[in-house]
Amino acid sequence: MTHSESGFYSLAMPRDDLLGASDLDLRSLEARVNELIRTCQTLKSENSSLRSRQDQLVAERAALIEKTELARNRVEAMIQRLKALETGA
Repeated sequence: MTHSESGFYSLAMPRDDLLGASDLDLRSLEARVNELIRTCQTLKSENSSLRSRQDQLVAERAALIEKTELARNRVEAMIQRLKALETGA
């Protein structure tokens, strides 16, 4: 009795089909890995851009705080001069 006559052959997947399935699985895995690589590259680029923008905004904020402080000091100095003029008059 041969394998095909006993029915065993029909239960097992032929070797060519196994190789085809493995090749298909590998191609699918390769495609997924490539997609993950592209996603990582995109995220790295976006992260770099966001960090740069954050640095710009922090510097801009510091400059605005400094300008505000200078303006406050000038206004306070003007108020002091006005008070001095009032008491002197």
